[in-house]
Amino acid sequence: MESQTLAGRTIAVPETRELDLFASLLERRGARVLRCPLVAIRDAADPAPVLSFLRRFAAGACDDFILLTGEGLRRLVSCMEQHEPALKPAFLVELAKVRKITRGPKPARALRELGLKPDVAAEVPTTAGIIAALEPIAYSLDGRSCAVQLYGNEPNLPLIEFLQRCGAAVVTVAPYSYADSTEDAAVLELLASIERGGIDAIAFTSTPQVRRLVTVAGAARVTQALQRTHVAAVGPIVAEALRQHGISVQSMPEDSFFLKPMTSALEAALSATRPA
Repeated sequence: MESQTLAGRTIAVPETRELDLFASLLERRGARVLRCPLVAIRDAADPAPVLSFLRRFAAGACDDFILLTGEGLRRLVSCMEQHEPALKPAFLVELAKVRKITRGPKPARALRELGLKPDVAAEVPTTAGIIAALEPIAYSLDGRSCAVQLYGNEPNLPLIEFLQRCGAAVVTVAPYSYADSTEDAAVLELLASIERGGIDAIAFTSTPQVRRLVTVAGAARVTQALQRTHVAAVGPIVAEALRQHGISVQSMPEDSFFLKPMTSALEAALSATRPA
């Protein structure tokens, strides 16, 4: 049995995909978890552009493949399995051949699930981190075809423009998108609970969660409300999204940006002081 280090604490969890896992990690430590999934992840509304990309890729049209998220690679494989399963073997053969560039540990883990590993891994899991990893070998991009798996529908112009300046021909694919999950009234109630002092911490695991909260309630109200609770972020990308709205992050894993290390960071921060 886990030590009840979070007993008496109420933690709001906006996570969607791994909500049950994250909630279980916190509840085993005694926390009361307020589940408020802010964003849902969905397959691309139209699979045709995704399948078109996959056919080109499987035919050997790309030299490099930049994977921004593990979710993206898994959705690409799922799209083939649902709509054109005969394409998968050729895709996997080409995936093994191309130079694979990853942003952070999650796309690297998705590659390992397929028996592969990155050729170039960004030390910092951000767009700037990918660019920094590619700069020493920028000369090698000239004249090559570089595929980029996007983060949701975000076009990531800084990365695309960097690749084009290096002489690469860029093709992008967006295998999934983010959609609102919880009704606006529930989002506002979450914020009201924070304002009333009923939430000890809120744990953000993606930037779309931050955007949704700000979109529904307004930046000024969100910034002021979150001053009343402990704010945790799963990693530097989410932390930066919060800081852009003037929101301070009190806890974050040091070097492994997953749910278990995030739970440990929350545990260390909140168990240092007893709940009121």
